[in-house]
Amino acid sequence: MDPPTPSEVLPKDTIHVAGAQPIDAIQAIGTKNINATQAAATPSSVENPSLSPNNKVELSEKVASSHRKKSRDWDHFEKIEDKQGQSRIVCNYCKKEYLVESSNLLSHLVNCPKYPYKELPKRQKTLSFEPTQGGEEGLNLVATSFTLEAGRKALTEMIIIDGLPFKFVEKYGFRRFCNVLQPEFYNIPSHLTVARDVVNIYFAEREKLREALRGRRVCLTTDTWTSIQNINYLCLTCHFIDDDWKLNKRILNFCLVDDQKEETIGRKIETCLLEWNIDSIFTLTVDNANSDSTTVQFLKRVTKDWKGTVLGHEFLHMRCCAHIVNLVVGDALKELDVSVARVRDAVRYVKSSPNRFQAFKNYAVKLNIESMNLLCLDVPTRWDSTYQMLENAEKFKKAFERLEDEDSNYRVYFMDKDECRNSGTLCGGPPNEEDWKNCKSLVKFLKLFYDATKRFSGSMYVTSNAFFDDIFVIQTNFDQLIRSHDYIFSSMARNMKRKFERYWGNRNKINLLLYVTVALDPRKKLTYLQFCFSEIYNEVVVSGMLDEVKDALTRLYEHHASTDSPSVQVESEDETSLIQVHENYDDPCKLIASRYRRFLEERQSIGCKNEVDKFLAENCEGTDDEKFDILSWWKNNSSRYRILSQVARDVLAVPFSTVVYESAFSTGGRILDPFCSSLSPKMIQALICTQNWLQASVPISLRKAMDDVEQFEEYDLAYLDSESGSSSSTITDLYA
Repeated sequence: MDPPTPSEVLPKDTIHVAGAQPIDAIQAIGTKNINATQAAATPSSVENPSLSPNNKVELSEKVASSHRKKSRDWDHFEKIEDKQGQSRIVCNYCKKEYLVESSNLLSHLVNCPKYPYKELPKRQKTLSFEPTQGGEEGLNLVATSFTLEAGRKALTEMIIIDGLPFKFVEKYGFRRFCNVLQPEFYNIPSHLTVARDVVNIYFAEREKLREALRGRRVCLTTDTWTSIQNINYLCLTCHFIDDDWKLNKRILNFCLVDDQKEETIGRKIETCLLEWNIDSIFTLTVDNANSDSTTVQFLKRVTKDWKGTVLGHEFLHMRCCAHIVNLVVGDALKELDVSVARVRDAVRYVKSSPNRFQAFKNYAVKLNIESMNLLCLDVPTRWDSTYQMLENAEKFKKAFERLEDEDSNYRVYFMDKDECRNSGTLCGGPPNEEDWKNCKSLVKFLKLFYDATKRFSGSMYVTSNAFFDDIFVIQTNFDQLIRSHDYIFSSMARNMKRKFERYWGNRNKINLLLYVTVALDPRKKLTYLQFCFSEIYNEVVVSGMLDEVKDALTRLYEHHASTDSPSVQVESEDETSLIQVHENYDDPCKLIASRYRRFLEERQSIGCKNEVDKFLAENCEGTDDEKFDILSWWKNNSSRYRILSQVARDVLAVPFSTVVYESAFSTGGRILDPFCSSLSPKMIQALICTQNWLQASVPISLRKAMDDVEQFEEYDLAYLDSESGSSSSTITDLYA
């Protein structure tokens, strides 16, 4: 609905002033009574923002002296008395004054510069700043104009992205905020309308994604969730590299499943793929650590004759690396559970009250301990939180020792069975020197797994080519720890390596794509694999493994070559030639240099049977830059390796983890929050899928989120201190 015009706000028949009887302007303009219908069509007072200009409510009240109805329209003005005692009328917006008898009130709102309901001329736009696209920092200055439709769509997208309850739009505070921010946005939809808009946006975005996936090969990951009503859901996600060589991750379905049996999940995946018209899948990453997954075997059987099947689904099964790392790390924590429990209880004591925490901080200051990290308690189902707890606590070791010397309650705390909660382990006192030594060594070891999990659980960048590095580093560290003179760590490393090799030690069970991704890295190729293999295996094994990797890469190349369209090759070469001529036509020297480089490349590739031999024969890229973009390299060299670049597009999209960064460290299952659990399964799917689609370009920063939590925790403790009067300046210092 359009906002009211001044002619609707001020009827030409009678003028009323808020808080007074109608102004006597009848003789000048004639008189008529304002009926209830006229009053209902006028806007509400700005002083009462809960009422919008078009609310059809009764805006009249009786005036006792005349028994006539007074319209709330006249809240646009206020009646006052000047120093001489004369009555005057003041505009509530621009504060301009008029005599009570003035007839200018009729046209004042038309020209009032601060009247909030004034309409902008049609097609007139205002300059505003908008964030840059693609998640990049910065702002763009653009010309925009407000429309109710755009505002309503943006409101619905906010509800989806931020995971807000639908009734949020009916909250008084939110409506008041919208009224102040944009008075034209007065027709805020109800929660039922928002629910319908969510479904409409879901259908629209789904069609966009369906078009983007048309004829494209994808990699899949699966994950299972449970609602608080114990209802099972399957999250099916696809990963692919688009025509612009950008990695994409999209949730296809978040759907109800009868149970979490592997065959049930396999049938549901087949149904979802048919609904999306996807007939080409390259890999399926599952969170089951078993090498023989029933889900994978079922999909191999039912999709083997699909159009886009690659080498009979030889490389289909990919096990979740985050899940395997969690299993391995769990054994390490069990080896040192007593030391970890003592440190945990020490941290719990310090954080149990503001006074204890303040005393601990004072000890740290006296001991000149410089650390920006706060003490934090771990979460039982997240081993990374245990790692961070130990890492931070170890830096405050001397402060804990000082606390033990001067605080008798600290020593008693560990002996009190009711207060010492360490998961059933008898702590027997505060952490001793041996405990701190164990925790320090454990932190160094866990850091390998922590950093590795962060890298291969990334959602916005290619992780497949870097995964091998982490596995190689972990495997070599096992051997070093086993040779250690420390019996505890030698035993721990031996047990962890045994479980590690159960999943990745058998060369016959490991997916060769783990090595093919390294071979396709222009900085490494087979030479790097040979170097790493030589550190672990003997010469015969190394030679056999290199042959297997090259054979797998060659067979992938031949498969793509057999299904490639010749017309694409001509188009690609012509397009590349035109681009090169266009870029160098104004500089003949650059053109000659470019042609000479191509001549050298062709000369080096003489005798090469195909693009695989040509790629492997060329020298590796001499760069150790951590910011090296492997996708950009293949994009720029796709004209030279037209078929092999298609192989790289598939292989580099393979995810080695079923979960993203924020869930990769969790050893517990994923559980829906109460809001989502209260919705119907179809609405849950619409919300979760659309949320992913709308913010697909926004990277995930768990470290920043955890820093925020620590900072908020510090504010909270400072607030408690200021309330108790123990440190009045603490909270001010924190916000400074």
